[in-house]
Amino acid sequence: MTLRLPPRRAALLGFLLLGLAGCGGEDDAPKSYDPLHYNYLPRLTLQVSAVEIDDSWAPRPNTREVGQLAPTPPVEALRHMAQDRLGAGGPPGRAVFVIDDASIVQVRDKYEGRFVVHLDVMSSDGTRSGYAEARVSRSQTIERDTPNAQRAELAAMVDKMMSDMNVEFEYQVRRSLRSFLMGNGPVAPLPKPIEAEPLAPPSATAAPPSAAVPAPLPGTQPLSPPPGPLVPPAGLPALRRPTPLSTP
Repeated sequence: MTLRLPPRRAALLGFLLLGLAGCGGEDDAPKSYDPLHYNYLPRLTLQVSAVEIDDSWAPRPNTREVGQLAPTPPVEALRHMAQDRLGAGGPPGRAVFVIDDASIVQVRDKYEGRFVVHLDVMSSDGTRSGYAEARVSRSQTIERDTPNAQRAELAAMVDKMMSDMNVEFEYQVRRSLRSFLMGNGPVAPLPKPIEAEPLAPPSATAAPPSAAVPAPLPGTQPLSPPPGPLVPPAGLPALRRPTPLSTP
C-alpha cells in the first residue's frame, strides 16, 4: 500500500528532510587540522652534545584508548614539543626525553587524558646527572559520538593539554635542570667598579698657609700694630687675675 500525501504536505516534508540533511552535513563535515608545533616558544638549550627522544610508549591493555583518533595524536604532539623546544649546545653528554604516558581513554561519557614525560641528562660516561618530570591531566565530557565530532573534540583536548604541558615542562626544566641550561644570548659584561683617584701627598717645601688680611676700605689707612705692650690709662686700676674659689 502506497501512502500518498497532498502536494503541499509532500513539498513541506521534502523541505524539512533537506534541511535536516543539510544541518547534519555541516556538523559532520570533515575538517582539516594543522599539525601541532611549538617552535614559537622559548628554546631550552642544554649543556649536552645530543638530545634523544624515546617515544616507545604503548597504551595500557584493556582500556579504550582513543588518542590515536585525534588529528595530532598525543605521542606525536609530545615528540614535536621535544624537537621544537630542546636543543644541544654544550660539552660531551646527552639528554634523553622520555614519553611515559600519552593516553586519552574513553570512560563512559568522558575522555580522560594523562600526559607524563621526563628528561634525563647523562654525562659522557652514561651516569645520570640531572632529572626533570612534568605531568598534566584533563577530563572532558563527550558531546557527540559521530566520527567527525569525536575528531574535533579530541583535537581541542590535545591542544589544551599540550598548552598545559609546555608550561609545566619548561617550569620543571628550569627548576630542576637550571645548572644544565645555556643562555639564549650573550651576557652583558658587568660594569667596572668605580676607582677613587689617590690624593697627591703634600709637598715638604710648601709654605704653610698664612692668615688672610682684609684689604682697607677706600679713603682709610690700614691699622698698624702698637709699638709696645698695652698700658692702661692713668687713674684706672690694674687688671688682676681672679682668685680661684677654695673647696670647703
